[in-house]
Amino acid sequence: MKRAERLHALSEMLRRSGARGISAERLAGELEVSVRTVKRDLDALEHSGAPLWSRPGPGGGYGLAAGATLPPVSLSSAQAVALMAAVSAASDAPYADLAAAGIRKIMDVLDPRTRARADELAQRIWVKTLPSPSRAIRSALEEAMAEQRVLRIRYTAMDGTTTTRDVEPVLFACTNGQWYMVGWCRLRNAMRWFTVARIERASVTKLACDGHTVQEVGEPPANARPVHGRSE
Repeated sequence: MKRAERLHALSEMLRRSGARGISAERLAGELEVSVRTVKRDLDALEHSGAPLWSRPGPGGGYGLAAGATLPPVSLSSAQAVALMAAVSAASDAPYADLAAAGIRKIMDVLDPRTRARADELAQRIWVKTLPSPSRAIRSALEEAMAEQRVLRIRYTAMDGTTTTRDVEPVLFACTNGQWYMVGWCRLRNAMRWFTVARIERASVTKLACDGHTVQEVGEPPANARPVHGRSE
């Protein structure tokens, strides 16, 4: 059994074991490999992002964290490259760094032939990377949005006026090649669109947002949609 196939089988066995878990010895027996090999494979799964847990001692074993028991997803080389191209072409997008890290994890667990074909195809796609805000500012915006915490920003408007204000982030939006953070501005007591490139400083406060919704922003343009893009 090839290693990629063994990793797939190993993750399936962990998934089926549920909350009980399964011992390294039993995994080794089922896969017909040594316990040492199983432990190396478990390390590889964990480094690829699988949320493994382990329980030492008699009756102990390994398992997947609750809520992380989705079956493995296999991609073709073209699908893998499509993900790489999308993220590379939108390097200034929110959570782009996390997306790139996620794609690297996917590439690591592809079977060698598919990974080699994806690597070759990726050389045939060139993108021009866009300038993006500092990593510190991006991290603050992403954290505040995900955790729904009030964000304190230093912002320079188009007319050159600079203000420091607290904002409750509601959504990120991209239009005409420009990223915006849309949120409830506590200084203006109104919903405002902030050009991300004009945010000079940002920090996440300990204050929770008051619950302003996407609907308060208004109707999106006819050609706008959420990024999940789920088709029926």
